[in-house]
Amino acid sequence: MTSQTPADNSVDPRLRRRALALLVVSPLFFSSNLIIGRAAAQTVEPSTLAFWRWLIAFMILLPFAFSGLRKHRATLLAHAGELVVLGFLGMTLCGSLIYVALKSTTATNATLIYTSSPVLIVLLEWLFRGIRPGARQMLGIALAFAGVATILMKGDIDRLIHFRFNPGDIGVAVGALAWAVYSVILRRKHFTGLPTIVLFCAIAGTGAAILAPFMAYEAIRLDAFPRTQEAWMSILGVAVFASVLAFSTFQYGVKTVGPSIAGVFMYLLPVYGVSLAVLFLGERVQAFHLAGFAGVATGVALTTLPKGLFRRRT
Repeated sequence: MTSQTPADNSVDPRLRRRALALLVVSPLFFSSNLIIGRAAAQTVEPSTLAFWRWLIAFMILLPFAFSGLRKHRATLLAHAGELVVLGFLGMTLCGSLIYVALKSTTATNATLIYTSSPVLIVLLEWLFRGIRPGARQMLGIALAFAGVATILMKGDIDRLIHFRFNPGDIGVAVGALAWAVYSVILRRKHFTGLPTIVLFCAIAGTGAAILAPFMAYEAIRLDAFPRTQEAWMSILGVAVFASVLAFSTFQYGVKTVGPSIAGVFMYLLPVYGVSLAVLFLGERVQAFHLAGFAGVATGVALTTLPKGLFRRRT
């Protein structure tokens, strides 16, 4: 058997069961962003959707984080430049850009491509922190990239030869890379010492501020201020489900049973995402999706799962 984390050994059984139940639905909340974003692509402009998403999320979190923001304001102000970078990466590139991309690609493609983020994190930590991956992880990186390439090519090698890719798929790939960079920056010591809700609230507010001029441009030049019930339902959906609930359930799981156990549940993200795309958007799963998913899922597992799972049992 694999060893358990200290948190897993000491936690109350009732809290453990609650955490595991929340971790089962956490990837569902995360995947809802791509599904709602795809459905809203024709009714809400990208920066408008991203701005209101993060402003509402910030307002929901603020009452719970306010005292912590005051307590840790010196640290937050000292690293304000990095907060701006995080807001740009996490809320603009992983928000507005993704919504632009969803205008020209499917939620199925976006979900499967975005699943490669954990592999990109390992690669970035190798390049910039010198944390060299082992042979198993290198194989995982290769398989994951092969899976993403299969999705980008839609199973047609001619697309690669002539470099003909769907711009929406490329946009999602850039968003996945941005999320990986965002995750690596979050691991810096001065951020890991902050309460998670305080840091997340600060980043959400910063991201909303960065998006405000883009939202204003869409409102003035494109008359894009959301006026319909459908538009506001989409905005509330991504703010509540894909932002606040996705974050809070995952963080509760991390604190209760540990990051290694919580992280395993994120392998449900493509299962939920593709299923929702089929059920609610009428998308079709094709052979290249299955081939790409096999490569990405295997690659992510080899790259991120604990070494002990791959050791021979005696």
